[in-house]
Amino acid sequence: MQNLRIIIVTGMSGSGKSTALRALEDVGFFCVDNLPVVLLPKLLEIQTDAASEISKVALVMDLRERYFLEKYAEIFARLKEEGHRIEILFLDASDESLLRRFRETRRAHPLCERGTVMEGIALEREKLSALRAMADKIVDTSSFNVHQLKEVIQRHFMTSTTEKRLLINLMSFGFRYGLPPEADIVLDVRFLPNPYFIEELKHLNGEDEKIQEYVMGWEESQTFLQKILDMMEFLIPLYEKEGKSNLNVALGCTGGKHRSVVMATRLARYFAGENYLVNVAHRDIHRA
Repeated sequence: MQNLRIIIVTGMSGSGKSTALRALEDVGFFCVDNLPVVLLPKLLEIQTDAASEISKVALVMDLRERYFLEKYAEIFARLKEEGHRIEILFLDASDESLLRRFRETRRAHPLCERGTVMEGIALEREKLSALRAMADKIVDTSSFNVHQLKEVIQRHFMTSTTEKRLLINLMSFGFRYGLPPEADIVLDVRFLPNPYFIEELKHLNGEDEKIQEYVMGWEESQTFLQKILDMMEFLIPLYEKEGKSNLNVALGCTGGKHRSVVMATRLARYFAGENYLVNVAHRDIHRA
């Protein structure tokens, strides 16, 4: 499993390791929090034996685990000698930032059972100095909020061939059957010419080529589709910047069988062509 990419997320307590792990999970890493370092070789062995399809793993390891400081150097060195691709991401922050975060969350520092939080921070910084020195990437999170940290982590660890991280879920529906509760954006296409009133078309649905040609044969349909695309091209980068991983867009017509199906299908085709991950579902297409 030498082709497996292994990111070890470590660093100071309160520096944002959990946020970094979620950011990596959103871009396709298999993630494990607080794995004992002595189990890392066994995990890689299991991956190899199972011929797993997992190609990249991120693991948070730090001094919460009893034997981490004692064992990590030896284990990391041995695994690298065996050809494993191990990268160490060390998250740091100023003492003042860490102290503020512990006060805000009212969490106890893992090394201040009898002392102050600041004493715990100083002791941890001393204990992790050697690990920090061997890190492949160090990120100072002092000035980051959670969204900014996610963006920094994902920008660094996403490869050029990685899919854009926002998953776009498109759904057609009929207003007569109710709004989809999961929708982030709802678009009403009931103003478009309705093939239901054309006798030879009413019994077909929006997946039929004749319905698609009818719905898209109107100038208002073409204009509306372009305006939707313009809006989505504006919104999607902003959603991605805020760390959103899924966007649910619902398009509704009266019965969910014709116009909304056509528009959802056209949007899905466009965004798939732009290399986004896309799901499309037609909730009410088969209702009477």
